[in-house]
Amino acid sequence: MAQQTKQSTHPSFFVLILVFFFWGFVAASNSIFIPFCKAHFHLGQLESQLIDFSFYGAYFIGSLLLYLFSAIRGVDILNKIGYQKGIIYGLLISVVGAVALIAAVNIGNKMADATMAFYLILGAFFIVALGFSLQQTAANPFAILLGDPAKGTHRLNLAGGINSFGTTIGPLVVSILLFGSAKDASVSADTDISKINTLYVLLIVLFLVAAAIFWFSKMPKGTSDEPFEQSPRASKSLGGITAMFILIMVGIVLNAIKTSIGFSETADLGLPFFVVGIVGILGILYYSLSKARQDGHGWGAMRYPQLIMGMIGIFVYVGVEVTIASNMGALLKHPGFLTPEGLSESQIDPYVSLFWGSMMVGRWTGAITVFNLSKTARQILSVFVPFIAYGVVLGANHLKGTDVSVLFPYAWVLVVQIIGFFAGQEKPAKTLMIFALLGILAMVIGLCTNGSVSIFAFISGGLFCSVMWSCIFALSIAGLGKYTSQGSSFLVLMILGGSLIPPVQGGLADIPSIGIHYSYIVAVICFAYLAFFAFRVKNILKSQGIDYESAISGGH
Repeated sequence: MAQQTKQSTHPSFFVLILVFFFWGFVAASNSIFIPFCKAHFHLGQLESQLIDFSFYGAYFIGSLLLYLFSAIRGVDILNKIGYQKGIIYGLLISVVGAVALIAAVNIGNKMADATMAFYLILGAFFIVALGFSLQQTAANPFAILLGDPAKGTHRLNLAGGINSFGTTIGPLVVSILLFGSAKDASVSADTDISKINTLYVLLIVLFLVAAAIFWFSKMPKGTSDEPFEQSPRASKSLGGITAMFILIMVGIVLNAIKTSIGFSETADLGLPFFVVGIVGILGILYYSLSKARQDGHGWGAMRYPQLIMGMIGIFVYVGVEVTIASNMGALLKHPGFLTPEGLSESQIDPYVSLFWGSMMVGRWTGAITVFNLSKTARQILSVFVPFIAYGVVLGANHLKGTDVSVLFPYAWVLVVQIIGFFAGQEKPAKTLMIFALLGILAMVIGLCTNGSVSIFAFISGGLFCSVMWSCIFALSIAGLGKYTSQGSSFLVLMILGGSLIPPVQGGLADIPSIGIHYSYIVAVICFAYLAFFAFRVKNILKSQGIDYESAISGGH
C-alpha cells in the first residue's frame, strides 16, 4: 500500500511544483507560437491549431496507453512503479521531445517544403506533451504523499497556483524570445523561428535537473499492489474513441498530401474529419450511457451516468478553454477587429497573457475555500485576492515593457466574477451553472461587438473557466466508490477536447462566410453544454442520494 507521512511537507515538494509550472508555461506559450507558426509557415487557421492537436492529443494517447497496459497486466502500472519514477520517466520523455523540437526547427529551416517542416515540429511537440501526460498522472497523487495527508489539498492548491503563474508568464517569455521587448518588437517576418531554441535548451536543463533531484532524493514510495478494476465494456468504448481519433489523424494526413491526390491547394479536407470524429466520440459516450443504464456489468466507472456526462464535460471544458486562447491571435490580427490594421504577432501577448492570467485570478480566488478561515475572512479575501492576482498579471506585462493601461478596463469584469463566486455559495453544481451561463453571456457579447468590449468579453472566458475543472471533477466522481480512481483516469483522458475543438474553430474561421470572429460560436456551444451538465448532474446525484452541493475543494 502507499506509504504516507504526517510530518511537515517534504522538501522535494518544492521541486515537484516546478513540474506544475512547466505544464502551464509550455501549454500557454502555444497561444503565441500558434499565430507565429501560421505566418511563418503560411498555414490556414485549422492547420495552425494542429499544435494544440499534437499537444493535447499526447495527453490522451499517454493516458490511454497507461490504462490499456494496466488492463492487460491486471495492475495499475503507475502505482506499481511508483509516482517518483513515473515523474522521472515523464521528465526524460519531455527531454527527448525538447531535443527533437530543436532538431526539427534546425532541419525545418533547411527544407524547401515549409509544410513538412511544420509537421516535424508537431511531432516534437507530441513527445514533449507525452512526457507531461505521465508527469501529470503521477504528480497529483504524489503531492498528497509529500507531507501530512490532511494538508494534501493545500499542497495541490499551491501547485495549481504555480501552474497558473506559468500560464500567465509563458506567453510573455515566448514573445520576448521571438520578438524582443514591447519597445523593440518586430513583426514575425523580421524574426527567426530558431530563436525558440533558447527556450527549449533552458527547458532541457531544467527537466534534467528536476529529474536528477527526484532520482537522488529519498521520498515516500507511492506504490500499490491492489488489483486493477477490469471493465471490458468501458475498454471497448475507449477503443471506439481511439478509432475516432485515428480517423481524424487520417484526415490530417490527407489534408497534408491533398495536392498529390488530386485536390487543389485551397481545399480543406481536415474539417469534415474533425467534425465526424467529434460527433463519433460524443455518440459513443451517449451510447455507453444508454447501455450502462440497462446493464452496468462490465462498465466499471462508466456504469454511473454522472461519470459519462462528466467525461463530456471535461472534453468541452478543456476544449473551450484552449480554443478561446489559441484562436485569439488570429482574431487580434484581423483588420478592423481591435484596430483598423490589426495587431502583429509581436503585439498580441498582453491579451493572451491576460486570458491565462484570468485563469490564475479565478483559481486563486477559488482556492480560498481550502483554508481553515472564518466565513468573514473568506468573504473579504474573495474580494481582494482577484485584484491581487490581476495586479500580478499587470506587473508581468509591465516588466516586458507593455503599456498596461489598455488592460485597465478589464477590472470591471473581476467585479462580475466576484459576484459569481458569492452567488455560487461554494457549491459545485451551482457555481458551475453560474459560471457557464456567464461564459455564454460573455461569448455572445464578444460575437455581437468589436474592439475592446469584444476582446475583453472573449478574454473573460478564461475567468469563467477557471474553477470549472474542480466543479466538473467533483460532481463526476461523486458516489463512484471503488471506481473513483478509474473514473478519475477516464476524466483525464477527456483532456482530448483540447486537441479537437480548437481545430474545429480554426476550420470554421477558414470559411470566408464565417471568419475568425464568428467562429467563436463554438465557445457558446461548449458553455451551453456545461450549463446543461450542471443542471442535469444535480438531479442525477440527488436521485442516488448524494449530497451534490458539498463545498468545492479548490481550483484546478
